[in-house]
Amino acid sequence: MEEARLKAEIKKRGAKRVLIQLPEGLKPEGPRLANAVEKAGALAIISGDPCYGACDLAVHEAESLGADLIVHLGHSQMISTPDRVPIIYIEAKSKLGLSSAVNKALTLLKPWKRIGLVTTVQHVEMIGRVKEQLVEAGKKVEMGNSGRLLQPGQVTGCNYGNALAVARNVDALLFVGGGRFHAIGAALATSKPTVVADPYENRAYSVDAEVQRVVKQRWANIEAGVKATHFGVIVGLKIGQRRLESALRIKEKLAKAGKGTTLLAMHEVTPEALLEFPSIDAYVNTACPRIGLDDSTKFQKPVLTTKEALVVVGELKWERLLKEGWFED
Repeated sequence: MEEARLKAEIKKRGAKRVLIQLPEGLKPEGPRLANAVEKAGALAIISGDPCYGACDLAVHEAESLGADLIVHLGHSQMISTPDRVPIIYIEAKSKLGLSSAVNKALTLLKPWKRIGLVTTVQHVEMIGRVKEQLVEAGKKVEMGNSGRLLQPGQVTGCNYGNALAVARNVDALLFVGGGRFHAIGAALATSKPTVVADPYENRAYSVDAEVQRVVKQRWANIEAGVKATHFGVIVGLKIGQRRLESALRIKEKLAKAGKGTTLLAMHEVTPEALLEFPSIDAYVNTACPRIGLDDSTKFQKPVLTTKEALVVVGELKWERLLKEGWFED
């Protein structure tokens, strides 16, 4: 958690009031970090709201609380932000060994020779050792560097540029990290078989069956979107998800295709919030693309990504979407 660095930054900047922002898995560490902040001479306030990524920065909340510094845990910087409130990113690097889980993944990777290697910021400093382990096992390994993220091979929940950068040169992907979330995203972005080496549970598994289930759900949503007569086009209000111009372009394309449209601005896109608009048949979400992709079954009406909306209006073929993936470059 880089507590020594945190204390030094607070003293150097002369910060008096610090807002601590943590994703769900790191919230238990909040009180310990708050204690470190107060030992450095500043008042600590923990944000209890959900935090979904480096796109979800509590700038407005910090301003309303009079905070003069934000400490953002668990993510690396991915967007330029206003200088109204300075932000320190603490990436929460993992110290877990990776070799055991990777050895288990090698069994699942036997059918493929060329492997694309991806991970999150928590493990990116150790990923070079994983590459060596794979090479020693006879694999040819690629780690992409699209220039969009800080480290080669790194992916985030909505940015798979480093996976896409090697997709044409590999047979399958290996994701090193916890859970299915990023692995499913990498598979949807590249249409490559994807194996997880999870050091937290010390096991390996494929996400291909889950990806196929998601793809079938997405096709069903697109078909429902074709039949829909009135769309809600969602504009995200989170600082890193605000894509008003994209929403306006989609609104125009839907209107040209004969669809009624209404713009909706939202901080949180939830099933409960969308139920308040019964006259709307389907939605296009221009905020975080993972909302519709991961939570499709929770919504009573279709929630499409911008690319899926292009399929609805006939500007993008389904086959091309499958090939190029669901995420914007």
